[in-house]
Amino acid sequence: MSDLDDLAAFATLMQAGSFTLAAQHLGWSKGQLSKRISQLESRYAVQLLHRTTRRLSLTTAGAALLPQAQALVAQMERSQQVLARLHDDLAGPVRMTAPVSLGETFFESLLLEFAANHPKVQIELDLHNGFRDLLRDGFDLAIRTDVASDQRLVARPLLAMQEVTCASPAYLASHSQPEAPDQLAGHQCLLNSHFSGREEWTYHLNHERQVVKVSGGFACNHYSLLKKAALMGAGIARLPSYMLHEELANGKLVWLLRAYETRSTPLYLVHPYPGGLPKRVQLVADYLQGWARRSGEMLLGYLERADRRNPS
Repeated sequence: MSDLDDLAAFATLMQAGSFTLAAQHLGWSKGQLSKRISQLESRYAVQLLHRTTRRLSLTTAGAALLPQAQALVAQMERSQQVLARLHDDLAGPVRMTAPVSLGETFFESLLLEFAANHPKVQIELDLHNGFRDLLRDGFDLAIRTDVASDQRLVARPLLAMQEVTCASPAYLASHSQPEAPDQLAGHQCLLNSHFSGREEWTYHLNHERQVVKVSGGFACNHYSLLKKAALMGAGIARLPSYMLHEELANGKLVWLLRAYETRSTPLYLVHPYPGGLPKRVQLVADYLQGWARRSGEMLLGYLERADRRNPS
């Protein structure tokens, strides 16, 4: 416990007029409070109180210190009130950082739908695939896959990023559609150069792991460009499910090898507010979780429609 806490306890004690009442107010035992006051006296090498069984009275040193302690308590209360107002404020900036492809996916709805309902909340969106120190760089929210590296942050599940193998109908019209992962070897595959193992695609079926060597004439570290290349008919891509809902639903892209499981990576909404989010930040967090839920529902809807079109 700090000097500031001890000074605040001293001011509380004199306001209450007894150790019993002050201890109740502070949530301490009488013994704890008495010990803190004794340590404060020892630290300053002065006696602050005359203690009797009936009353407390200040020494000269105690009388000199009390106004400073009372001013400290008042300042702490004012600070708490300021923070409480900020906590309840529905206006002001919210800074968040997210992976590039994911931010590109939800920014339109954030910009239009959320902004229409909360025009006084100012969104600053930082799209970056590298690590951002939320506390050092002043971010309110982040979307991350790795949440174990910083114990100062609070994380809540957002969505699962499943990789989807897909191609355009135009590409499939001029190439045979692969029915098993090993048939990808003869195809033009669009490679993600962000990953060191970009030429190895892994699939699972019935608990068996299959690693396929793939190749192609185009590699890029940006999911959005890989998606654009797939839409142009340039080849087969593996892309996150969250960025394909519309294209799968309207048939512009076809989900290949659906019977085979691919990598699924959990994404988390992370924030540096262990005591609860300010309201304007909570609004953004709630909106993003709603967006993620709707995205999952859209994907399930696509799968159901596809299954009805192609019953097994």
